[in-house]
Amino acid sequence: MKLAVTLVIKSFVILTLQNIGNAQEIEFLNPERKQPIEIDANGSIEWHQEAQAYIAEGNAKAKQGNVIVNADRLSAFYKKLKKGGMRIWRVDANGNVRIVTPDKTAFGKKGVYNVDKGLFILTGKPRLKTKTEHISARESLEFWEKKSIAIARGQALATKGDKKLQANVLTAYFEKTKNHNNEIVKVNAQGNVIVSTPKEVIKGKRGIYYVKTGMIILKGGVKITRGPDQLNGDKAEINLNSGVSRLLSGGGKKVRGLFGPKKLRPKLK
Repeated sequence: MKLAVTLVIKSFVILTLQNIGNAQEIEFLNPERKQPIEIDANGSIEWHQEAQAYIAEGNAKAKQGNVIVNADRLSAFYKKLKKGGMRIWRVDANGNVRIVTPDKTAFGKKGVYNVDKGLFILTGKPRLKTKTEHISARESLEFWEKKSIAIARGQALATKGDKKLQANVLTAYFEKTKNHNNEIVKVNAQGNVIVSTPKEVIKGKRGIYYVKTGMIILKGGVKITRGPDQLNGDKAEINLNSGVSRLLSGGGKKVRGLFGPKKLRPKLK
């Protein structure tokens, strides 16, 4: 028999999780922390014993330490432990999802967090904002806590100031700072890569962006367009900090360039 307990107006429940040890993570809800997960809502919280779930509705919020997940509806699924107590293994977030940490905020329409895998998948025009970068995607944003990576799929776009990096898939790698925050140190780009700056547009098949140095290594049919000028090659090294772009040959092919008025010159292929 299903038992539902409904608490109206600012309902509050605390689910205590076991401390399993320490691991490197991107800082979303994690059972490997000592803090409990606190769930509250302006509307109601239902406890479904048979389904082993808590469902919070109405500006629902799940908090663990300094990490907060907000959504219209939150569903937390738990497993009973042999020694007593319970452990959350999955959290579903639906409607106006917002994940807030001290150094980043993620947005989307729907989120599914698999605690055992340390995987949070955000969909519905998802985007991630840090102090210096903004990453968005058409299909999904994946956060892999144990691997400390985030993957943007489908027309993925990373923006830093007036510079943009686009690709079919972007994979961002995080590292801990001295202040125990996570910052993006490297971004891998795969498929239809486009680098845009105020001065030029650079296209290629794949690339790697090193955030600290501002260096982008682009490979595969690279094309650099700067105003009416165009350069073609197999590999490019773009320094976003200095504004210097270097085109290299490869595969027996020469580096080619056309300069001057576009109407007076043939088009490079």
